[in-house]
Amino acid sequence: MTSSAARALLGPAEDARLDKRRHARVKVALLGRFLLPDRTECPFQTIDMSPGGVAVFAPLRGDVGQRIVLYIDELGRLEGEIVRRIAGGFAVKFSVTPGKRDRLADQLTWLANRDELGLVEDRRYQRITPANPSATMTLSDGRKLQVSIIDVSLSGAMIASEVMPEVGELVLVGSTKGRIVRADGERFAMEFVRLLPSDAFDESIVL
Repeated sequence: MTSSAARALLGPAEDARLDKRRHARVKVALLGRFLLPDRTECPFQTIDMSPGGVAVFAPLRGDVGQRIVLYIDELGRLEGEIVRRIAGGFAVKFSVTPGKRDRLADQLTWLANRDELGLVEDRRYQRITPANPSATMTLSDGRKLQVSIIDVSLSGAMIASEVMPEVGELVLVGSTKGRIVRADGERFAMEFVRLLPSDAFDESIVL
Protein backbone atom coordinates (compact mmCIF):
# COMPACT_ATOMS: atom_id res chain seq x y z
CA MET A 1 0.00 0.00 0.00
CA THR A 2 1.37 3.45 -0.90
CA SER A 3 1.82 6.14 1.75
CA SER A 4 -0.92 8.24 0.16
CA ALA A 5 -3.29 5.28 0.18
CA ALA A 6 -2.45 4.58 3.81
CA ARG A 7 -3.16 8.19 4.72
CA ALA A 8 -6.48 8.06 2.88
CA LEU A 9 -7.40 4.89 4.78
CA LEU A 10 -6.37 6.19 8.20
CA GLY A 11 -7.79 9.65 7.60
CA PRO A 12 -7.58 12.34 10.31
CA ALA A 13 -5.62 10.15 12.75
CA GLU A 14 -2.71 9.82 10.31
CA ASP A 15 -2.81 13.50 9.41
CA ALA A 16 -2.65 14.40 13.10
CA ARG A 17 0.35 12.10 13.61
CA LEU A 18 2.24 13.64 10.68
CA ASP A 19 1.35 17.16 11.79
CA LYS A 20 2.68 16.43 15.28
CA ARG A 21 5.96 15.17 13.80
CA ARG A 22 6.30 18.27 11.61
CA HIS A 23 5.75 20.48 14.64
CA ALA A 24 8.19 18.80 17.04
CA ARG A 25 9.76 21.46 19.26
CA VAL A 26 13.53 21.94 19.32
CA LYS A 27 15.45 23.69 22.09
CA VAL A 28 17.46 26.31 20.25
CA ALA A 29 18.85 29.63 21.53
CA LEU A 30 18.89 32.24 18.78
CA LEU A 31 18.95 36.00 19.10
CA GLY A 32 16.58 38.30 17.29
CA ARG A 33 14.33 41.34 17.39
CA PHE A 34 10.56 41.61 17.13
CA LEU A 35 8.30 44.36 15.84
CA LEU A 36 4.77 45.00 17.12
CA PRO A 37 1.99 46.75 15.14
CA ASP A 38 2.65 50.07 16.96
CA ARG A 39 6.29 49.88 15.69
CA THR A 40 7.63 48.95 19.13
CA GLU A 41 10.87 47.02 18.64
CA CYS A 42 12.59 44.78 21.19
CA PRO A 43 15.37 42.13 21.35
CA PHE A 44 14.64 38.54 22.34
CA GLN A 45 16.17 35.07 22.61
CA THR A 46 14.40 31.89 21.54
CA ILE A 47 13.72 29.16 24.12
CA ASP A 48 12.38 26.45 21.85
CA MET A 49 10.92 26.38 18.40
CA SER A 50 8.99 24.28 15.91
CA PRO A 51 7.98 24.92 12.29
CA GLY A 52 4.65 26.08 13.72
CA GLY A 53 5.79 28.50 16.41
CA VAL A 54 8.36 29.70 18.91
CA ALA A 55 8.69 30.55 22.62
CA VAL A 56 10.98 33.47 23.47
CA PHE A 57 12.53 35.28 26.41
CA ALA A 58 12.04 39.05 26.06
CA PRO A 59 12.17 42.13 28.32
CA LEU A 60 8.85 43.27 26.77
CA ARG A 61 5.75 41.12 26.24
CA GLY A 62 3.01 41.89 23.76
CA ASP A 63 -0.68 41.06 24.20
CA VAL A 64 -2.26 37.71 23.37
CA GLY A 65 -3.82 37.92 19.92
CA GLN A 66 -1.43 40.65 18.78
CA ARG A 67 0.28 40.32 15.39
CA ILE A 68 4.08 40.26 15.50
CA VAL A 69 7.02 40.23 13.10
CA LEU A 70 10.13 38.35 14.24
CA TYR A 71 13.62 38.74 12.80
CA ILE A 72 15.56 35.67 13.99
CA ASP A 73 19.30 35.25 13.45
CA GLU A 74 20.04 32.50 10.90
CA LEU A 75 16.33 32.10 10.09
CA GLY A 76 15.25 35.53 8.88
CA ARG A 77 11.83 37.18 8.95
CA LEU A 78 8.78 35.34 10.33
CA GLU A 79 5.26 36.61 11.01
CA GLY A 80 2.76 35.31 13.51
CA GLU A 81 0.43 35.92 16.42
CA ILE A 82 1.12 35.96 20.16
CA VAL A 83 -0.88 33.03 21.57
CA ARG A 84 0.14 33.03 25.24
CA ARG A 85 2.38 34.64 27.82
CA ILE A 86 5.00 32.66 29.72
CA ALA A 87 7.42 33.51 32.53
CA GLY A 88 9.83 36.05 31.11
CA GLY A 89 8.40 36.02 27.61
CA PHE A 90 5.68 34.74 25.30
CA ALA A 91 4.81 32.16 22.65
CA VAL A 92 4.06 32.88 18.99
CA LYS A 93 2.16 30.84 16.40
CA PHE A 94 3.66 31.38 12.93
CA SER A 95 1.64 32.40 9.87
CA VAL A 96 3.64 30.68 7.12
CA THR A 97 2.96 28.81 3.89
CA PRO A 98 3.36 25.00 3.83
CA GLY A 99 6.53 25.41 1.76
CA LYS A 100 8.02 27.86 4.25
CA ARG A 101 7.06 25.52 7.10
CA ASP A 102 8.91 22.63 5.45
CA ARG A 103 12.04 24.77 4.91
CA LEU A 104 11.86 25.90 8.52
CA ALA A 105 11.68 22.26 9.67
CA ASP A 106 14.86 21.52 7.70
CA GLN A 107 16.63 24.56 9.18
CA LEU A 108 15.64 23.59 12.73
CA THR A 109 16.84 20.03 12.19
CA TRP A 110 20.20 21.35 11.02
CA LEU A 111 20.50 23.75 13.97
CA ALA A 112 19.60 21.03 16.49
CA ASN A 113 22.16 18.62 15.00
CA ARG A 114 24.82 21.32 14.90
CA ASP A 115 24.36 22.12 18.58
CA GLU A 116 24.25 18.44 19.56
CA LEU A 117 27.43 17.58 17.64
CA GLY A 118 29.27 20.85 18.31
CA LEU A 119 32.56 20.73 20.20
CA VAL A 120 32.64 22.64 23.47
CA GLU A 121 35.90 24.51 24.03
CA ASP A 122 37.62 22.79 21.12
CA ARG A 123 41.30 22.60 22.12
CA ARG A 124 42.53 21.57 18.68
CA TYR A 125 43.11 25.24 17.87
CA GLN A 126 45.99 27.40 19.07
CA ARG A 127 45.05 29.98 21.70
CA ILE A 128 46.54 33.48 21.80
CA THR A 129 46.22 36.56 24.00
CA PRO A 130 45.19 39.59 21.93
CA ALA A 131 47.33 42.74 22.18
CA ASN A 132 44.18 44.72 22.99
CA PRO A 133 42.03 42.53 25.28
CA SER A 134 39.31 45.14 25.89
CA ALA A 135 35.96 44.45 24.18
CA THR A 136 32.25 45.26 24.42
CA MET A 137 29.87 42.39 25.12
CA THR A 138 26.19 42.66 24.11
CA LEU A 139 23.86 40.38 26.08
CA SER A 140 20.70 38.82 24.67
CA ASP A 141 18.58 41.50 26.37
CA GLY A 142 20.55 44.29 24.65
CA ARG A 143 22.69 45.34 27.61
CA LYS A 144 26.29 46.25 26.76
CA LEU A 145 29.20 45.52 29.12
CA GLN A 146 32.95 46.04 29.00
CA VAL A 147 34.89 42.77 29.22
CA SER A 148 38.49 41.60 28.90
CA ILE A 149 39.55 38.77 26.57
CA ILE A 150 41.90 36.37 28.41
CA ASP A 151 42.67 34.24 25.36
CA VAL A 152 41.10 33.36 22.04
CA SER A 153 41.23 30.55 19.47
CA LEU A 154 39.61 30.13 16.06
CA SER A 155 36.65 28.45 17.75
CA GLY A 156 36.16 30.32 21.04
CA ALA A 157 37.46 32.57 23.79
CA MET A 158 37.92 32.83 27.54
CA ILE A 159 36.65 36.18 28.80
CA ALA A 160 36.73 38.03 32.12
CA SER A 161 33.66 40.01 33.14
CA GLU A 162 32.13 41.52 36.28
CA VAL A 163 28.70 40.36 35.07
CA MET A 164 28.24 36.70 34.18
CA PRO A 165 25.92 35.76 31.30
CA GLU A 166 23.85 32.60 31.57
CA VAL A 167 25.29 29.31 30.31
CA GLY A 168 23.69 28.66 26.92
CA GLU A 169 23.05 32.35 26.26
CA LEU A 170 24.01 33.76 22.86
CA VAL A 171 26.03 36.98 23.10
CA LEU A 172 28.09 39.30 20.93
CA VAL A 173 31.66 40.13 21.91
CA GLY A 174 32.56 42.96 19.60
CA SER A 175 30.97 41.77 16.35
CA THR A 176 31.59 38.06 17.04
CA LYS A 177 28.59 35.94 18.01
CA GLY A 178 28.92 32.94 20.30
CA ARG A 179 27.32 30.79 22.96
CA ILE A 180 28.32 30.71 26.63
CA VAL A 181 29.44 27.15 27.41
CA ARG A 182 30.82 27.62 30.93
CA ALA A 183 30.88 30.36 33.58
CA ASP A 184 33.26 30.18 36.53
CA GLY A 185 33.67 32.98 39.06
CA GLU A 186 34.57 36.12 37.11
CA ARG A 187 35.25 34.53 33.73
CA PHE A 188 33.34 32.54 31.13
CA ALA A 189 34.06 30.39 28.09
CA MET A 190 32.43 31.34 24.80
CA GLU A 191 32.11 29.09 21.73
CA PHE A 192 31.84 31.02 18.46
CA VAL A 193 28.94 30.37 16.09
CA ARG A 194 31.46 30.38 13.21
CA LEU A 195 35.22 29.83 13.18
CA LEU A 196 37.32 32.99 12.93
CA PRO A 197 39.21 33.48 9.64
CA SER A 198 42.64 31.88 10.04
CA ASP A 199 44.38 34.44 7.82
CA ALA A 200 43.66 37.21 10.35
CA PHE A 201 44.42 35.17 13.46
CA ASP A 202 47.28 36.84 15.38
CA GLU A 203 47.80 39.07 18.43
CA SER A 204 46.28 42.06 16.61
CA ILE A 205 42.90 40.32 16.29
CA VAL A 206 39.76 42.28 17.21
CA LEU A 207 36.54 40.35 17.83
